[in-house]
Amino acid sequence: MSQLCSINKCTRVSRGLCDCCQQNICLQHLNEHNALLISQLNPLTDDINALGYRLQTFSIQKTNHNGREKLEQWRQDCYKKIDYLFEQKCQELDHTVNEQVSKQREELDRIHLKITELINAQEATRQDIDLLRSTLHQLQENMNEIEQTCFTINTRPLLIDDTFILIKKTPEHELDLSTLSPVDRTIHRPEGSFRSFTGNDRHLLIHQHPNLCLLDREMNVVKQTFWLYDLGNVGVQHADQIACVDNLILTQNKINIYLNTYAYWQIIDILNELENDVRIRLIFLLQKC
Repeated sequence: MSQLCSINKCTRVSRGLCDCCQQNICLQHLNEHNALLISQLNPLTDDINALGYRLQTFSIQKTNHNGREKLEQWRQDCYKKIDYLFEQKCQELDHTVNEQVSKQREELDRIHLKITELINAQEATRQDIDLLRSTLHQLQENMNEIEQTCFTINTRPLLIDDTFILIKKTPEHELDLSTLSPVDRTIHRPEGSFRSFTGNDRHLLIHQHPNLCLLDREMNVVKQTFWLYDLGNVGVQHADQIACVDNLILTQNKINIYLNTYAYWQIIDILNELENDVRIRLIFLLQKC
């Protein structure tokens, strides 16, 4: 005996297994189910077209804008460091020659003054003339050496490591702390230590109650001095610069120093006298909260 259609109240004979509902149904219901499936293709086509348009109008430059800005800032910072070292060495080179020239000029002025005095006095001895000639000859020899001065400049190639810049996709407006590198150093700070600090390529300046401490790259205290001032109440004198300070993340009573991470800080400048009457320019970075 033939099997009836599985659709409720349908008395027609089933003609096959429907791929959609996995039931044995009649030819009419098979056609209806097939038409229902076909009707769902048009919305899918619309969705595909919409995605295609979004892909066509997608701007890589706009998406990568912030990332490119950070890379450009890194490049400019590197250029500044190179330019600073270049200018420093140029000044050192000029200073070496200027020092010799200044000594030569002082001696020449002295001899010229001596000759002028002898001429004005209309009186000179053979010893005066011999001494002047000897001194002038020595100055000529010195000038020859100055004019022929040459320097040996030993330079080393600037090695750029690809790991200086690490790129990893993270959700927008979200900082994934699990992507941070392992802790490189940990500084334990006493209660009462202020959060303000600053650093450069060689040193880190922090407040470890009750002292202001200068640390080297190994986090050893190089120098410290007793500090009476409340860094939390320091007046802002220069807040129009934003510094990108890498490798520093604050916790409650210690600073965990990570590699290849960035935090934004506001720069303020203060001047104060430390021990030995040495005037040092301190740049404190206050965390933007």
